[in-house]
Amino acid sequence: MNVNLSTFLPGFSVDCVLFGFHSRSLRVLLLKLKNADTWSLPGGFVYQEEDVDAAARRVLKERTGLGEIVLRQFHLFGKAGRVPEGHADRLEALGLVKPEAADWFRQRFISMGYFALVEYSQVQSPTLDPISELCEWVEWNELPPMMLDHLDIASLAREALQKEILEQPIAISLLPKRFTMPELQALFETVLGRQLDRRNFQRKVQSHGIVTRTNERRQGGAHKSPWLYEFDEAQYRRACEQGLGPMA
Repeated sequence: MNVNLSTFLPGFSVDCVLFGFHSRSLRVLLLKLKNADTWSLPGGFVYQEEDVDAAARRVLKERTGLGEIVLRQFHLFGKAGRVPEGHADRLEALGLVKPEAADWFRQRFISMGYFALVEYSQVQSPTLDPISELCEWVEWNELPPMMLDHLDIASLAREALQKEILEQPIAISLLPKRFTMPELQALFETVLGRQLDRRNFQRKVQSHGIVTRTNERRQGGAHKSPWLYEFDEAQYRRACEQGLGPMA
C-alpha cells in the first residue's frame, strides 16, 4: 500500500455492504486479500477534509464504477477488540502493508457501516483495491471466511436491509419498468429470506395500491402469460411512509 496514511483520519474507516439482487439471488460484493484465503467488504479510510458519507460513496465508486448508489448508514462498529492483536503483523507478513506503515494498522479502529442494494448486473466490472486479488459477487448462503468482524457487519446489514424493504420504495430501482406479480414477490422473498404466501402477498400489495396492472401480459413463458404491472411511485412512497407491515 503506497498511500500517504497521514492524509486520513486516524482510527476511523468505512465498510460497505453492497447487496446485489438478480434472478431470485442475493449476493454480496467481496474482495479477496492477496496471498490469503480471507475475504473482506469494500472499505477504506476517510480523508482529513472529507465527509464520511462522501468517503463511502468514493469507495463504492472505485470498486463498482456506479456513481448513483444510495448508501445507508446502519451501524457504528466500535468494540474495543474488533481489531485483534497481530492483525497488522499478518498484513505486513503477507506483503500487504509496508513495515513503516504497520503501526497505523495497530491502532484501534472504529468503522461506520453502510449498505446498499443494486441490480448487480448493472455493475459491469468490479475493480480491485491495492491489497486484493479478486473482487466478486458471492451468494449470501456461501459467504467465505472474512477478516476482522466483516461477517458480523454483513449480517447486521442484512437485518437492516430486511427492515428497509418494508419502509422504503427500493423495489423501484431493482425491477424493470413493467414486471409480473411473481417477480415482485420473488424480490421480497429474496431480501426477507423466507417464502411468502402468494394470495396474501398479492392481496397486501393491492390493498396498498402500490402497483397498477397494465393491459399487457408477459409473453413467451411456458405457462399462462401473467399480467404486467407498473409501480404507482407516489402511492408506493406514501405506503412506505405509513408502513407496509408484514407482506404475508
